[in-house]
Amino acid sequence: MLILGIESSCDETAAAVVEDGVRTRSSVVSSQVSTHAIYGGVVPELASRMHIEAIDPVVDQALAQAGVSLDDIDGIAATQGPGLIGALLVGFSYARALAWARNLPLAGVNHLEAHICSLQLLDHRPSFPFIALVVSGGHTNIYLVKGPGAFTLMGQTRDDAAGEAFDKVAKMMGLSYPGGPAIEALAKNGDPEKIKFPRSMLKKDNFDFSFSGLKSAVARHLHEHPDMGPDMSQGRPAHVAAGFQMAVIDVLSTKLIAAAKNKNCFDIGIAGGVSANRTFVDILSKRAERYKMKVFSPPLSLCGDNAAMIAARGWEMIRDNQVCGLGDDVYSRIKSVVPIV
Repeated sequence: MLILGIESSCDETAAAVVEDGVRTRSSVVSSQVSTHAIYGGVVPELASRMHIEAIDPVVDQALAQAGVSLDDIDGIAATQGPGLIGALLVGFSYARALAWARNLPLAGVNHLEAHICSLQLLDHRPSFPFIALVVSGGHTNIYLVKGPGAFTLMGQTRDDAAGEAFDKVAKMMGLSYPGGPAIEALAKNGDPEKIKFPRSMLKKDNFDFSFSGLKSAVARHLHEHPDMGPDMSQGRPAHVAAGFQMAVIDVLSTKLIAAAKNKNCFDIGIAGGVSANRTFVDILSKRAERYKMKVFSPPLSLCGDNAAMIAARGWEMIRDNQVCGLGDDVYSRIKSVVPIV
């Protein structure tokens, strides 16, 4: 079964064709990073307008790369939420109209569940049940994944997401946007032990996160040490980046391994934009090995927002007859969920 996936939750317009939920036939992403970089973050109005301009050619390109036409497509999946309302409306409305015109089933996909499903597109996949971390600019959530579509929230950030903290610290330091790659690159020249930043909620008996205190600690340090030296690629700036990054990695790794031990799982999957941080993946993998656990992470092309993961989750939903009607709408946030551990 071929599913056309469409993603427009934030600042990437993406389309993909996925076969049977596991084989990526094509994946096209039109990024807006260069447009938003001058503002230091995503401007929702600009994002929506750029989605409108890009969506038609992106879908056409995805079909062409897959070597198929709309006549070959068996169903359509589009991000329904969470995300920026204006951006979501572009992709979801496009998909809804296309599904109606072609008489095809439409799956309204939860963006976070789709990130977890990006792991099903790997050649070597985690075995059920496994622990999954969705870590990005907007979310830092831990799930127990018991099977296809069976996601149980175990913990989540109570304030800033990890990716958001990377972006804000990078902005404080005058680094480029997005902040994650800039911080990781600078941290390679620094000593993570030189400047110790706090590890919030590390000893709490739950799987929730908090990164606002860490962000404030970095801000205080920068305020108290305004002279960062003549070279931003080494010295104190590099030590700040390394210390901050290691604080985030320590918290994420500790919570993930604790969640896996709690549920007697030996596979851990990480997905979302921050999973592109190879320093995090390498350190987590080494720490997990001590408990005979294995870490699974997607390639760079599947770490950020993409439509292949939307199609993979949509395939499951359409297979299980979890389809949308013409009256269904997008949503910016997920209703508050009490974590179950």
